[in-house]
Amino acid sequence: MRNTVAIRNVKIFTEQHEFVDGEIVICDGRIENVITSDGNECESKSTDGEEILDGEGCYVIPGLIDIHFHGCKGYDFCDGTKEAIAKIAEYEASVGVTAISPATMTLPVDELEKILSVAAEYRREAKEKETDGTGVAAADLVGVNMEGPFISEAKKGAQDERNIINCDADICQQFLDASEGLVKFVGIAPECNENALDFIRAMKDKVHISLAHTNADYDTAMAAFDAGADHAVHLYNAMPAFTHRTPGVAGAVSDSAHVYAEMICDGVHIHPSVVRATFKMLGSERIVLISDSMRAAGMPDGRYTLGGLDVNVADGRATLVSNGALAGSATNLMECMKTVVQKMGIPLETAVACATENPARCLGIYDEYGSIASGKKADVVLLDQELNIKAVVKDGIRIC
Repeated sequence: MRNTVAIRNVKIFTEQHEFVDGEIVICDGRIENVITSDGNECESKSTDGEEILDGEGCYVIPGLIDIHFHGCKGYDFCDGTKEAIAKIAEYEASVGVTAISPATMTLPVDELEKILSVAAEYRREAKEKETDGTGVAAADLVGVNMEGPFISEAKKGAQDERNIINCDADICQQFLDASEGLVKFVGIAPECNENALDFIRAMKDKVHISLAHTNADYDTAMAAFDAGADHAVHLYNAMPAFTHRTPGVAGAVSDSAHVYAEMICDGVHIHPSVVRATFKMLGSERIVLISDSMRAAGMPDGRYTLGGLDVNVADGRATLVSNGALAGSATNLMECMKTVVQKMGIPLETAVACATENPARCLGIYDEYGSIASGKKADVVLLDQELNIKAVVKDGIRIC
């Protein structure tokens, strides 16, 4: 028997980045049809056994996709346990983030391999549960973003410099093998490695190469992008300042049309004026909103850890106890998206695309995720006019 759900009386975020009145028909966890009024009444018929969800005029958007965060609810991806991943995935789904690509820290190579192998095992088991219908209300693990260990000591931020190493294709391949292909991004600081361009050319067809925690100048960053790097980790943070004479990594990103740029828009990491300027500079098609959250997200203020370093969280700001450096964020991607719209002046349609479609595209999963279209996974979120979550639907089932 088919399991059919109709979400009616909603404003649907379309692939044209518009909100249109209509309804969504879901069958067996997939979007079967998207019916829009185009100014007229929707024509639809109920079928026997069909569940009706009245959206009461809410916006309905694709489930968000966070491609760079470390943890939440007291857990960190680098705890290296399936329990940690499960708890993280459950929390993320509850706040409308239905697909995740958590980030690693700069840790010893053997420890990173273990973390990645555990993630691969978790994903295999999750897919089996999804197939046999015993899955839980949790975000899908769709990738891993390796923020280290091939980074710069000068821009290490909250990373442990004792574990920083030169980029190495053989070690990178070990990471890819341990994760069974789950690693989607590998960050490097090209100025620290004489063989950086050779590394990029050797690995670019296997994994996305990011510029991460780097002190590269404009010319060095451009050489890396020209060699095939195509991603920038948390733009403006842990990289040289963007100025009129020394544009650095940010300037190179602007001049490299194939590069996606992550931005942490929690209201702490980047000034709202710079966020607005960056949207004008890059355009909305290349910006990916991320949370960069650590284990304090969803938890009260207090003392936590990140990558083995002590972190203090107060008033939503996470900083290293040792030197006061920012240590990720204490918020989630849905809150970041709301901040972009409500406090930074970015249109809702643009913000939604940067938290759904763009991350799906740079992960290479847009055929399944990132928009509301026939045949895609039925992962959607209903938001009221103030952008508060009214419902989350995961694989066609309402989970909150």
